[in-house]
Amino acid sequence: MFPAVAFRPLRLLVVCVALTAVAIAASAFTGNFLFGVFFGVGLGLGLLNAMLVRRAVEAITAEDHPLKKKMAVNSATRLLVITAVALTVAFVFKAHGGIAVLFGLAIFQALLVMSTSIPVLRKIRGEGLNVVDTESKD
Repeated sequence: MFPAVAFRPLRLLVVCVALTAVAIAASAFTGNFLFGVFFGVGLGLGLLNAMLVRRAVEAITAEDHPLKKKMAVNSATRLLVITAVALTVAFVFKAHGGIAVLFGLAIFQALLVMSTSIPVLRKIRGEGLNVVDTESKD
């Protein structure tokens, strides 16, 4: 029940587009239009990572015997690739504000935590934990 309540990729996409628009407008005002664009690229990489996590979790947990090792390797590979892309962009475009990709990734992580924890906390507050005790206390 909680994953369906908590992770809303469409809502995150809308927030990312809005933040990118604000960042582009602010950076254009200061004279470095590309800073806002790279910030949006970082947000996009964060959203891509979240979607890939969701897909990996669904695929691995659907197996008869899901392995933690498989999930760990998947996570490490995905994070390595996304980090390499972000650092490459930051280095290659350092004169044009490429470091904003890293800021975008960081801000996305904060957005993801907020957007997943607030609905879960509201659900818990409204309905309680509904914990089922599977042990018999006879």
